[in-house]
Amino acid sequence: MRSSMLRSVRLALTSTSSVAKGQVLRRGFSSESVPERKVVVLGAAGGIGQPLSLLMKLNPLVSSLSLYDIAATPGVAADVSHINARSEVKGYVGEENLGEALKGADVVIIPAGVPRKPGMTRDDLFNINAGIVKSLCAAIAKYCPHAVVNMISNPVNSTVPIAAEVFKKAGTYDEKKLFGVTTLDVVRARTFYAGKANVPVAGVNVPVVGGHAGITILPLFSQATPQPNLPHEELVALTKRTQDGGTEVVEAKAGKGSATLSMAYAGALFADACLKGLNGVPDVVECSFVQSSVTELPFFASKVRLGKNGVEEVLGLGALSDFEKEGLESLKPELKLSIEKGIKFANQS
Repeated sequence: MRSSMLRSVRLALTSTSSVAKGQVLRRGFSSESVPERKVVVLGAAGGIGQPLSLLMKLNPLVSSLSLYDIAATPGVAADVSHINARSEVKGYVGEENLGEALKGADVVIIPAGVPRKPGMTRDDLFNINAGIVKSLCAAIAKYCPHAVVNMISNPVNSTVPIAAEVFKKAGTYDEKKLFGVTTLDVVRARTFYAGKANVPVAGVNVPVVGGHAGITILPLFSQATPQPNLPHEELVALTKRTQDGGTEVVEAKAGKGSATLSMAYAGALFADACLKGLNGVPDVVECSFVQSSVTELPFFASKVRLGKNGVEEVLGLGALSDFEKEGLESLKPELKLSIEKGIKFANQS
């Protein structure tokens, strides 16, 4: 039973969706057939970091797993290291060990910071998490400037621009290697759509564009596969639920946490896609918040083709319904302010 469950988890992590065909393709790898890859989790002892570390340990594409946090990391690393999966696990605690944790990294995942609690806005999160992200990115620029960076720490609409500015100041910025992880929006859109449409979720794909907070999240249900047969009012409700998915979990947990487990799952899916791209697997396409010319905004989430250099191609939005066109115009002012807020913070000192 345990071995079959482990195989199922590994299979889930090494599967990716084919956006062009709307089908789920499963690409399995043996540890002998793939390169050595070091993955670092910054914030590994937190609510997202712990389950994310577990899921990355299960990923056969990872050969070295480096876990960092300001406290409690040795225990997390010891626990995860006992799992009979490929990667070697090392734990690092405290700023004095951050450099060693980062050296040689291929992918750095950042879930560090505080979670959202009931009543907290993403502006509240910004006041705490912005400084954390800024200091971690300065260390990335110094110790692993060529790594692919997966930003989970909220508010992603601002923390990605902060990271970009830090890397620019350090002379290490590569727009192809900085990603805001918006995969949880896609995961939610798929799940909610499958439930309403009464179709198997494994065959569902829904692109989600824009940003990663509230109305800036724009699921494109008109492009969903299988093709939507839902009335307009249900698509409006699904859009709203996808946008408010984080709040739904925060309220359900009643002050005892945020969307840690589903975020860890989504973060592991996106990191897996990045590893596949680095390893040369063709046609790996995921939605992500990246530097973009798709709209007039400098950063925007849309479908991205991943490859050996990170972003191989930022894909266009495709045909939108009238409702989605309205949503696109409505989200732009808020997303613009969030981006500018991050840039301003990064350049204050």
